[in-house]
Amino acid sequence: MRVLSADLFEPRTIMDSDYSPSSLDSSASDPDFAFAFNDSNFSDRVLKIEIVPDLPDTKSDGDPCTSIADWARNRKRRREDIKKENATEGFAQSEEQIISCNMPDTEDAVVYENQDEEPMAMIEEPPTDAVLGQTHLDDDVTGRESNDASWNMDCSTVLRVKTLHISSPILAAKSPFFYKLFSNGMRESEQRHVTLRIQASEEAALMDLLNFMYSNSLSTTTPTSLLDVLMAADKFEVASCMRYCSRMLRNLPMTCESALLYLDLPSTVLMAEAVQPLTDAAKQFLAARYKDISKFPEEVLNLPLAGIEAVLSSDDLQVASEDTVYDFVLKWARMHYPKLDERREILGTRLGRLIRFPFMTCRKLKKVLGCNDFEPELTSKVVLEALFFKGETPYRQRILAAEEASTYRRFVERAYKYRPVKVVEFELPRQQCVVYLDLKREECVHLFPAGRVYSQAFHLGGQGFFLSAHCNMDQQSSFHCFGLFLGMQEKGSVSFAVDYEFAARSKPTEEYVSKYKGNYTFTGGKAVGYRNLFGIPWTAFMADDSLYFINGILHLRAELTIKQ
Repeated sequence: MRVLSADLFEPRTIMDSDYSPSSLDSSASDPDFAFAFNDSNFSDRVLKIEIVPDLPDTKSDGDPCTSIADWARNRKRRREDIKKENATEGFAQSEEQIISCNMPDTEDAVVYENQDEEPMAMIEEPPTDAVLGQTHLDDDVTGRESNDASWNMDCSTVLRVKTLHISSPILAAKSPFFYKLFSNGMRESEQRHVTLRIQASEEAALMDLLNFMYSNSLSTTTPTSLLDVLMAADKFEVASCMRYCSRMLRNLPMTCESALLYLDLPSTVLMAEAVQPLTDAAKQFLAARYKDISKFPEEVLNLPLAGIEAVLSSDDLQVASEDTVYDFVLKWARMHYPKLDERREILGTRLGRLIRFPFMTCRKLKKVLGCNDFEPELTSKVVLEALFFKGETPYRQRILAAEEASTYRRFVERAYKYRPVKVVEFELPRQQCVVYLDLKREECVHLFPAGRVYSQAFHLGGQGFFLSAHCNMDQQSSFHCFGLFLGMQEKGSVSFAVDYEFAARSKPTEEYVSKYKGNYTFTGGKAVGYRNLFGIPWTAFMADDSLYFINGILHLRAELTIKQ
């Protein structure tokens, strides 16, 4: 039977809590029961918290984490140690219900596969003595130590015990963990005393969590403390507290270190949406930080997988072309996964889908087919898909991009430094190519007053060429205007004679209209073109009634023919 709760079991509440202005204060929608916390007059059960020593090398309350880096190292060691310990650890049983609360190995997805089952395994053997009433905890500790040899010395030594009066309806309403604990129909659910066993380093976070479940607020504000509470809330399935911690962390200054940590936070599949806004903010921070990966080549190469995925997922990534992204991904994968089978796995399942192959040049796509780092079946698939996309009409391309926008955005064009072009090549009767370059109105706006934008390279007769659009000063009239130039990539002192023609679509026919024809003998690094392609001032070119922008796009064409 589905249980309705404003905190956890109503999906609408979970989604709205991070985006509704009124939800910034949890108490605005949830009752405040702070007055009832640890008050026997408003409680129906007793919660005993056994605090045992931390595992080796983990920090306790006496040696708190002072930075995000400390916190991350501490949690990593703790997860590694607990993973080893879990292989031999068991549960002690007495008349009281005792739950060991060591942090689960959240890096291992197996931990979360059985979340629909009982929160913890219960051993229903009868107590060693025949008394069924309450057994005092202090009298029972020694008996459990001697009767259960599976507990190691660290976990069997109880440092101290905290006793709290709790209200099972309040805890159950906030947490499926406690709801199952108090309503599973087992003998333990009928007992008035429940014992949790935790490590010393988890004590403060658990107390903060319990306070939150009554008051809907936290007194702690430091990043490390909020992260500890977030982890405790994840373990005890208190989604409202996870959302609260996520919101508080998002309001703190973000750093590369903290962003990477947030992307590496372990959380159950069921609770993932509670921290989604935090991970989204971390991805946005990294994408903005490394918007131009050429400025931070070593930093970006050293990013972990989650970080590199955040950077490569961005539409605003400022790279020369998608060819650059492909080369960078291969370099990163070879550096972090030197073994071929592991590298193929990570490229096939994680990073390959972030490369937007349809926007790579055909010359580079040919190299992809021969790349051994990818599985051959995958390379054939992505190259064919890219070529089919290139052959589609602009209208169909926009439809495909819209359909894929919510997944991996492989059909969405990035903010490339070199604008993609479409090229049609002819070998006979003469070597010739027709190049199409489309520029958005916003891109042209950004050219003023002296900017320029370059196309991707294209080839004719074995030589590389490019187009460049400029905002120039007209030499005769001294006003700004739009110019278009054709250049040859520098390759020594090669001389190359070419006939060329520039054209642009124009209203009302929307057909390509020739603007200039000419011929030029190129040498490496030289360019030829027209400072005022349309023969009008910049203001007229960019006006709302401009003849050259069709649905916000400027369509340019260049025809190149090798002179006989």
